[in-house]
Amino acid sequence: MNNEPIDIKTLETIFNSMVRTMNQSKNDIYAISEQSRQNYEQMKAELEKVKQDICLLIKNNDLLETKSRQSRRRLAEVSKNFQLYSEVEVREAYEAANNLHLKLSMNEMEEKQLRKRRDELERRLEGLMETIERAEQLVTQVATVINYLTSDLKNVGTALEDAKQKQEFSIRIIEAQEEERKRLSRDIHDGPAQMLANVLLRAGLVEKLFNEEGKTSALSELKTLRMSVRAALIEVRRVIFDLRPMALDDLGVGPALKKYLSKIEEFEKDVDIHIQSIGNERRFHTNIEAAVFRLVQESVSNALKHGKPSSIWVKVEWLRDTLNIIIKDNGKGFDINKVKEKSFGLIGMRERVDLLKGVMKINSTIGKGTLILFQIPLKNEGNKN
Repeated sequence: MNNEPIDIKTLETIFNSMVRTMNQSKNDIYAISEQSRQNYEQMKAELEKVKQDICLLIKNNDLLETKSRQSRRRLAEVSKNFQLYSEVEVREAYEAANNLHLKLSMNEMEEKQLRKRRDELERRLEGLMETIERAEQLVTQVATVINYLTSDLKNVGTALEDAKQKQEFSIRIIEAQEEERKRLSRDIHDGPAQMLANVLLRAGLVEKLFNEEGKTSALSELKTLRMSVRAALIEVRRVIFDLRPMALDDLGVGPALKKYLSKIEEFEKDVDIHIQSIGNERRFHTNIEAAVFRLVQESVSNALKHGKPSSIWVKVEWLRDTLNIIIKDNGKGFDINKVKEKSFGLIGMRERVDLLKGVMKINSTIGKGTLILFQIPLKNEGNKN
């Protein structure tokens, strides 16, 4: 490595460019959310119209049913005593009864179709609203990242001038944030945005198939549409969960870790993940909970990526003044002396622990796995609530 001084102006230019790009990405996500909301409002208006039509048909059907009963009674009377009525009266009685029966049958068929349309719109609205809510939360999460960058990392260049290792760390932070921006943009564009567009197209196709080919073809296409909506929801949830699990804010770090590790175990079929919580779980400041969650997340991610273990154990000890976290795996292990000065992941974790004024210890043996211990002081931290 050379010993050239840090180019602060270049670093700030890159940083400002990254922030502008992330702001644009946030606006793009917001635009997708707004378009989805417009679609929701249109669909909602259509649903209200369908419900009104159903109410009118029900009222008309009630009236027609009453008239139909009366006409049938009239027809029965005429048929029974036809010698008392003229030919014209007999014919009128038959025609009236027949016409009312036809109108009633057509109204009942129309009501059945409208009910199906109402149920379909309600299902689609429910799924679309969930997509909108998740997209709005995603906008909030991206905005939080931008605020963090502009408030906490803007002066990172000056702080890194005296340390070569921190210089490399700052550059890789920028690279990682840029890659994250690209990943988010790509995930939104290739995932939910495309899926929602496909849902709209297929919704029109279902209606067309029903009108032209009948309910069998329409139902077949509707099943595909439901799968598309379900896939879109799963994709949006995945993108949001990658940014920040909602359980972390709602329930705290303990439940959030359990949910996160459970999700990881679902995807990593060949790895058994065990979590043990000892002591009374409690809430702390949001920054501490987020930092603790990211420390475990990074440790587990590194173990899966580099260690290739068959089992991972996560143990959390809730003490009065300290939070102890132990992450252990039975993977390949590594040479600490060769890795610790070069690993971006380990440097990042150590930076987080230093900010929390905690302690981080690593014990790893090649072929025998890795153990990481975090000791986070909580003496001066009151409950979050």
